[in-house]
Amino acid sequence: MAGPAKIKDIAARAGVSPATVSRALSDTGLVAEPTLSRIREVAQSLNYRPNVSARNLRTQRSMAVLMVVRDVGNPFYLEIMKGVEATARAAGYSVLMGNTENNAEREVEYFDMLRDGHADGMILITGKLPWSVQESRQHLHGLPVVVALETIEGLGLPHVQIDNVGASRAAVEHLIDLGHERIAHISGPVPEVMSVKRRDGYRQAMSAAGLAIPDGYEPVGDYLLHSGETLCRALCERPDPPTAIFVANDEMAFGTINELRRLGLDVPGDVSVVGFDDLFLSQAFYPPLTTVRQPRAEIGQEAMRQLLRVLTGDLTEAETLEMPTALQVRGSTARAKPI
Repeated sequence: MAGPAKIKDIAARAGVSPATVSRALSDTGLVAEPTLSRIREVAQSLNYRPNVSARNLRTQRSMAVLMVVRDVGNPFYLEIMKGVEATARAAGYSVLMGNTENNAEREVEYFDMLRDGHADGMILITGKLPWSVQESRQHLHGLPVVVALETIEGLGLPHVQIDNVGASRAAVEHLIDLGHERIAHISGPVPEVMSVKRRDGYRQAMSAAGLAIPDGYEPVGDYLLHSGETLCRALCERPDPPTAIFVANDEMAFGTINELRRLGLDVPGDVSVVGFDDLFLSQAFYPPLTTVRQPRAEIGQEAMRQLLRVLTGDLTEAETLEMPTALQVRGSTARAKPI
């Protein structure tokens, strides 16, 4: 047999009609055993691969979904991608990664891809919509979009996220339990919802403990390493430097610890640091980082499951799934020194 196997080749080998082969390989449920198993075995032996282009023409679907993130180079997204891809592959979909780099034009392009049928659905992990999309929000109705991790309010879209307020509050309570009173917070890019919620959790824990938050103790970062370095240096140059810092993500926490070392301060002997995300490097970093674990692979799986429900019409009302978090206590936190 020259060239790739075709349906007619499988039909000839299995002793059935091409129509029967087509129904069997399409999982229509119309082909009974043992014929179904025989056809699948023959297809596997011939290394048969379906003609995706032809299938897409029949179904009017691309059988691809978009996962749109801020920065594809950030290792934070890798576990989410694994979860999305595993669930998508099992359902016959491929996953396209969209990298916006916070560029508004790119963000618009990915929504255009969705509208033009180059992808069947989108998992959005940027925490925002392009201005042009915001201005025509009524056109979002019916678009197969699931928001993961971040929050975009007022759109009626399905969300898969965590309790950012509760997780942050628990992280700061850990520092308070260790005797820290001067606790600063390096936030993400406020006023984005996720950054605000993590800051709210910090404020709630401080308020409940009767601890003051001095002006300047909540510098605003951008989730990047250099941001943690710069803002940590400013905090340490204060006349009332913190003895502990809760940082809104692990990458900025790495930068914070790097800067503390450059300043000759010991972590956690002089300053305790807590991050958020539990990246793989958090365990390999020195000292190992105390941080909030997000179940990123599971979040990716659930986001894709939600998107499949949207695509099949099983999910017509916006739902918000809240995934659990856990504080991973490691070597970057210790009891506060007497002041």
